[in-house]
Amino acid sequence: MTRSEFDDIRAFLADEATHAGDLLRIARTLIDDLEHARMREAVLRSHYLRLLTAARATVAADTIGEAEPLAFLKHELAERGQLPEDGEAVQRILSDARAAAALLACLEEPAPRRPRGMRLRRCVGTGRTLRR
Repeated sequence: MTRSEFDDIRAFLADEATHAGDLLRIARTLIDDLEHARMREAVLRSHYLRLLTAARATVAADTIGEAEPLAFLKHELAERGQLPEDGEAVQRILSDARAAAALLACLEEPAPRRPRGMRLRRCVGTGRTLRR
């Protein structure tokens, strides 16, 4: 449910002309949405756990010098239809990964401190004259 939908519901609930039957309908809709969101979260957690397990198995296989250490990860990606198919897709994926890493690095940097004390104001723009 989007933020604007929540805002619409709040406004509807605050309206004194809202009837009890309307409130019951909204409650049922919200419970259905909540159940759907919980199911979606469970599926996403399952996908994440499978991918994490495949990544850990890949690193472990590489550590012991296994002949095909990427087999676990390739299998998991193939199951989801996420294996790159051609050179262009490979380059795009690598570019996206580099951009994501750069963005994450920026997010992890502490926010710059704002100077304390009096603020200096600058006047920018064309000169103006006041009427006398």
